[in-house]
Order: sequence, then C-alpha cells, then structure tokens
Amino acid sequence: MTSQQPKNPLHGITLETVLTTLVRHYGWAGLCQQINLQCFFNNPSIKSSLKFLRQTPWARQKVEELYLKLRASRTSATAS
Repeated sequence: MTSQQPKNPLHGITLETVLTTLVRHYGWAGLCQQINLQCFFNNPSIKSSLKFLRQTPWARQKVEELYLKLRASRTSATAS
C-alpha cells in the first residue's frame, strides 16, 4: 500500500529538483541572498548543498518554502 499525500505540494518532488530549480532561477549568489547559508556561498555545488540540507531540517525547510513561493509566483504569472 502506498501512502498518498494529496495536500502536500512537495509530494513527489525531490530535494535535488527543488535545489536545481532554485539555482537555475536565482543563481548561487541570488540564492545566498534569499537564504543566507554558507553552503550557497562558500564553493557551492548541488552535491554539497544537498548533503547539508539533508542533515539540517531548518535549512531544508527554508529552501522548500522558497521553492513553494517561486512556484506560486510562476503559477500566478501564468494565470494572468
């Protein structure tokens, strides 16, 4: 039996997809301005940032919240 999460907007989206989307949109410098984390500032990479975010729940939450805001803004811009 699979667990369904219909109200979870991140269900089925990997952390790597979230991070890659944010880096494409903001770039590393812009992402660091949005969320001040050393993993985005000091020699950033997807691999090292994923490692840090998987070990740090509060940082992961901030990244996921920014992703949801970006997704919402894209959705509202498309609907206009």
